Amino acid sequence: VGLGNIWRFPYETGNHGGAAFILIYLGCIFLLGLPIMIAEFLIGRRSRANTARAYQTLAPGTHWRWVGRMGVLAGFLILSYYAVVAGWTLEYILEAATNGFAGKNSGEFISSFQQFSSSPWRPVVWLVAFLLITHFIIVKGVEKGIEKFSRVLMPALLILTILLSIFVVTRPGAGAGVAYYLKPDFSKLSMMTVLAALGQLFFSMSLAMGIMITYGSYLRKQDHIEQSVRQIEVFDTLVAFLAGLMIVPAVFVYSGGDESALGKGPSLMFVTLPKVFAEMKIGSLIGAGFFILVLFAALTSSVSVMEAIVSGLDDRYHWGRKKATVICYIYAVALGICCSLGFGKFTIFGFSILDFLDFVSNSLLMPVVGMLTCIMVGFVLKPQLIVNEIELNGPFKMKKFYSAMVKWIAPPCLLAILISSILDTLGIVKL
Repeated sequence: VGLGNIWRFPYETGNHGGAAFILIYLGCIFLLGLPIMIAEFLIGRRSRANTARAYQTLAPGTHWRWVGRMGVLAGFLILSYYAVVAGWTLEYILEAATNGFAGKNSGEFISSFQQFSSSPWRPVVWLVAFLLITHFIIVKGVEKGIEKFSRVLMPALLILTILLSIFVVTRPGAGAGVAYYLKPDFSKLSMMTVLAALGQLFFSMSLAMGIMITYGSYLRKQDHIEQSVRQIEVFDTLVAFLAGLMIVPAVFVYSGGDESALGKGPSLMFVTLPKVFAEMKIGSLIGAGFFILVLFAALTSSVSVMEAIVSGLDDRYHWGRKKATVICYIYAVALGICCSLGFGKFTIFGFSILDFLDFVSNSLLMPVVGMLTCIMVGFVLKPQLIVNEIELNGPFKMKKFYSAMVKWIAPPCLLAILISSILDTLGIVKL
């Protein structure tokens, strides 16, 4: 659970039709997320190698290693702009703790975020600090630090999200937002809805960026992969759904039912939730606690991404773990500063720098990596190898479905989505 669930899912849902987007997203999880995640876990466990080397280990003498390297590159791009947004949570922890949400109206919350995000130094300081914390955890060891805290703070984040969702949906005027979120309007469906749902799938489930292959390399033979994948998909989706139920109706409550207010994009969580906390009796305390938990969720994800990058760099260039971590940190800070200073100011193909990196990683690199992973498993390794590996722990009930999905359904779907995304961005076909 990370920013993909709490920050990205609500604004993607708001931008792409509410419940209609959620239905497409659930379909993407079942049809594409399931085969890709199982494939990545199996590639990692069978190769016992990091992302950059795992593909070559299983298919020696080929160019499959470039699939792993593209995944590492996607993870690096995501880490750079992810740190920008995670840095915003540090600012909002301070804002909430000093009672900065009290007494502001809707316009003042929007203005406050705009002033902060356009500042030439404050967001940069926070992103540097966030990446420094990530760097420290990687160097000192993940298991003894962040893993122990995760067992306490992740359930706490889930509980607080449930309570805030209940608070929001019981506010006057929330009914329209709940209906938008839960009642599908199929007139809002478009190819862009599918593209957004797929991008959210990769981002939220940490697919095609090396994380699941890295985790898979740590799995024991007795670990049940099919069960693990189902648990990940269920709980990841649950937290994302609750985050949307917390934020989307809140937008309707505090905008007077204005649906267009959902189009705030990446800033949505930072404009809407402070209004919720401002209405609560101990809102400053709850707000600070919430953003602390969100920060910690962001850290668990950034550590996973940086771990995969560092492992790949060390394996490729033999720099050693500390040197590889320092180099990764420096380049991530440099690219993150570009994202931060360019947010809302400079555009590439009509995207802000942050949104452009999101497009390249989520709409280009990750679908390519996902498609090639399915092709490798389906036609090079053969699905039966995957089935045999999973059945070390018991019967694989979905083996026929999985074999069909990984060979014949997932690759052409991902290719069609990739082509559509490119054509839309270049303005050749508007979706």
